[in-house]
Amino acid sequence: MNRPRNGNAYYEGPPKQPHHPAASGEVDAGSHDERTPLGPLADASPTNRSVGAYVHVPFCTRRCEYCSFNTAPMEDRAGVARFVDAVRREIGIVAGAPWAGDVRVGSVFFGGGTPSLLEASELAAILAALRDGFALDGDAEITVECNPESVSRAKLVGYRDAGVSRISLGVQSLDDAMLAAIGRLHTAAAARAAFDVARTAGFDNVSVDLIYGLPDLTAETWRSTVDGVVAWRPEHLSAYGLTVDPGSVWGSTGVAGLPAEDTVVAHYWTMVERAAAGGYEHYEISNYARDGRRSRHNQVYWRRGEYLAFGPGAAGFVGDLRYTNVKPVGRYAQRVADGDLPLDTWERLQARQALAETLILGLRTADGVATSVLAERVAGDAALTRRVAAWREQSLLVDVGSRTRLSDAGFLLSDALFMDLL
Repeated sequence: MNRPRNGNAYYEGPPKQPHHPAASGEVDAGSHDERTPLGPLADASPTNRSVGAYVHVPFCTRRCEYCSFNTAPMEDRAGVARFVDAVRREIGIVAGAPWAGDVRVGSVFFGGGTPSLLEASELAAILAALRDGFALDGDAEITVECNPESVSRAKLVGYRDAGVSRISLGVQSLDDAMLAAIGRLHTAAAARAAFDVARTAGFDNVSVDLIYGLPDLTAETWRSTVDGVVAWRPEHLSAYGLTVDPGSVWGSTGVAGLPAEDTVVAHYWTMVERAAAGGYEHYEISNYARDGRRSRHNQVYWRRGEYLAFGPGAAGFVGDLRYTNVKPVGRYAQRVADGDLPLDTWERLQARQALAETLILGLRTADGVATSVLAERVAGDAALTRRVAAWREQSLLVDVGSRTRLSDAGFLLSDALFMDLL
């Protein structure tokens, strides 16, 4: 399991935020519109011709200690085959929406879980269903999250043949003791070997995920990890600050050795400085890219674009509708087998929520937001006007032409401003 995830893609990075960016809207949970198997998606009206697609693959060999995402044990290949069939059926249902022919899919992201537990033929079957149901751009960015221990050259060559163009490798650390402590199944040497395998399989767009703020993580160990990975020269890096979420093993059992806040802040600055020295643009709170190699799919989220959701627990956004699928794999598959979309919760966003999302998501990035949009939000709110003015005075918030963005220091403190913007 890697760190970024569709379910919380609106808010990634130090520290992680709640899964839904605007919790004030009315949410319908578990209700079903009998008029159509599409439920509320039948009435959605996409505002963009280009959308993303997220596919959640829940299977894991072992659940990491920090993981709070929707995962399930991979018991046998027959179970995986049933899952693949359910995803293909779900894609077919959504492809029957009255608006499906009006959109193109510009990016696909396989997250999990451990998507690299899928065989190449299984992943190819899902992509074939997407191509059959939707207009998939010929140059679409198609990403698969991979764990080092579950890849081979033959598998990654198969992924390439299926149309995958980008690999996101969950490394997390280059310290073997740390990897064992957090429940990872690979070593530092295996992580490097997996990166090399991706290169020999023909991938020229590889991202590497790291986590800081881990228990007993020293400045020296973190610096060594960052420098080691930067030396590999991947096209993209992600570094996420650990949060101990209630749904994780550590959230339920507790964990000793968590570093002090100033230590975590130091970890963040080490990443910022080492990445910059290595030629990476800090283009989002937790993400760094070489020139032209930003994550196109994640930018759909941060630019408040629209995206379709497939798989158990996946979250989507079409028109004014945010929705989430049911999480249990068996329940998900049964709902699809019955011919219905497996929706769990959904909400229709109001104008105030949409404005807050636009600001929060945009301010996560180096591109920032239109200054006029920020001015619209603070108008008439004296307390927020003072907060924004103070951030500008402290150079946490910076105006560049007609846009406003957070500085690196502002990224680190962004939670406080985001809560006010909500």
